[in-house]
Amino acid sequence: MAENSESKCSVDEHTAERIASLFESLSDPTRVRIISALVDGEVNVGDLVQIIGLSKSAISHQLRGLRDKRVVRARKQGRQVFISLDDEHISELFKRGLDHVCHE
Repeated sequence: MAENSESKCSVDEHTAERIASLFESLSDPTRVRIISALVDGEVNVGDLVQIIGLSKSAISHQLRGLRDKRVVRARKQGRQVFISLDDEHISELFKRGLDHVCHE
């Protein structure tokens, strides 16, 4: 089993499946745009709808998948729902991916 030099986590079958699932969550342009909108902090769903330019239903559908994969989390405050990235690892993964794509 491979072990990352920066991590104590070995890549067994279960870990490989979880990593593949995480990368799968980044395989949709709408989900990538949602993650991009959340890199600087939490956003309420209404604002996310405006930023992304899709219906609330379409955004909610994508958010459900991202929550299931522990990419984002939701926090309810009154009648509003605020969405944020689950942790700093997601932000770093996104930023490194963006750097890779933008690298010339």
